[in-house]
Amino acid sequence: MITLKKLFFLLLLLLLTSNAQAQYQLDGEASSLNFISVKKSKIGEVHTFKHLSGGIADNGVAKIRIQLASVSTNIGIRDERLKTMLFETSNFPSAVVSANLNNKKLEAIKVGDVVIMPVVLALDLHGRKKMINVDLRVIGLAHGSLLVSTTQPIVLNAFDYGLHRGLEKLMTIAQLPSISLAVPVTFSLTFRPDY
Repeated sequence: MITLKKLFFLLLLLLLTSNAQAQYQLDGEASSLNFISVKKSKIGEVHTFKHLSGGIADNGVAKIRIQLASVSTNIGIRDERLKTMLFETSNFPSAVVSANLNNKKLEAIKVGDVVIMPVVLALDLHGRKKMINVDLRVIGLAHGSLLVSTTQPIVLNAFDYGLHRGLEKLMTIAQLPSISLAVPVTFSLTFRPDY
């Protein structure tokens, strides 16, 4: 028969074991995801999303959720149009990026280390999912934190995610001759150990 003292010891041991495994939470305040739009074939503008969440699980699966309604272009009316006409946030409130990372490599990264990690990202956006091959730069920070960023912009095609119709609506309402379907995206994500 297990005594209360033994049960407490087993629970404590289980808790310590699970904490020893690599698990990280995204620090949304210290992270950014930016994209560039090009209109009239020559005017480029940088936009961002203000709310990102997610983390890296014990099994190495990383998931980042992008709240599409948090899009910020520094122009209020344009933000609203992107939410309703392009992203259709009432039907698709978020986009999800996921990847399988090598936990052993992550655990081996020390403060100041810079590691280039080839990964396959799965982007689920606007009801469509596509796989993207990228190289990520992972930098070891203090206290076991990690900084993960793109080594170069990732170019997404709006057509691949069914966003071209939304772009056509935006062109019509803003009376623009063109908005590029090719959208460069960069991100810088800070992960903190989840103790």
